[in-house]
Amino acid sequence: MFGNKSLAVIVPAYNEETLIGDTLESIPSFVDRIYVVDDGSKDRTLEIIKSYATRDSRFVTLNHAVNMGVGAAIVTGYKKMLIDNIDIGVVMAGDNQMDPAFLPDLITPVIEGKCDYTVGNRLISPVYRKGMTTWRFAGNAILTLLTKIASGFWQLMDPQNGYTAISNRALERLSLDDIYPKYGYCNDILVRLNVLGFRVKNVPHPAKYGREKSGINYSTYISRLSCLLVRDFLWRLKMKYIILSFHPLVLFYLLGSFFCLFSLVLGVYSLYFKYILLEPIFVPAALTLIAFGIGMQCIFFAMLFDMQEERNTSNWY
Repeated sequence: MFGNKSLAVIVPAYNEETLIGDTLESIPSFVDRIYVVDDGSKDRTLEIIKSYATRDSRFVTLNHAVNMGVGAAIVTGYKKMLIDNIDIGVVMAGDNQMDPAFLPDLITPVIEGKCDYTVGNRLISPVYRKGMTTWRFAGNAILTLLTKIASGFWQLMDPQNGYTAISNRALERLSLDDIYPKYGYCNDILVRLNVLGFRVKNVPHPAKYGREKSGINYSTYISRLSCLLVRDFLWRLKMKYIILSFHPLVLFYLLGSFFCLFSLVLGVYSLYFKYILLEPIFVPAALTLIAFGIGMQCIFFAMLFDMQEERNTSNWY
């Protein structure tokens, strides 16, 4: 128990025989349940997990016969947490990359009722992101911006961070079977929490890098995540601002998208007008800039309305 709340840690693991032992050893004694989900590992990961389960009743071994993805592994842990009626669930990767010293910081806002979901934040200062490569930081920054737009949580700093805590009542409202099963699950969960009206809070902690090796294939990850974020963004607009309620920001997004696409067509026509027809480009170029300006202004107004909705969210509070 921690703060009179029962606490579970969900540890997804895939081929982590080198680091899974260090991860499990580091989990604090105040954690009530530790759901270790082997996601179809081909090495000794499952064997090591079972050895901990025989020595400590807090450890619960969950196993996927085939690799289903980190998101699916976490959902398996979440489902078991709901069955056992645990109050708060924390995700800690099996590669020993998440420092348990910051676990109390992660769960305290949930215990105090300030939010139902917390996300670790490694990007708040150069000191905290020490060890993160420039390319990794740049990629995180771009994906953070895209996730802000898709999820509607504009104050988020590090949505790619898998070190998270969630309340039981938020999990009960989520459609767990619909959560994206691969890398990108954390972005998908944020979109769903926003539609349901739950609040999310950043929790600063330093990055921790060691012997772990990333399992992300960046050649496919970026394209898949981008497609996921577009789908999630459109789904959120439909559910939150059309079906569950209505807000004019949807119209601003539609108008903005139309004018931006229209300006693209005008831009191509301007080049044709100039270099093929050999006519003066001023008029079509001016129309292109006007259309683009109107489109971007509409989109910025929509984002502003979305930010206001985030601040005004009071569901559950």
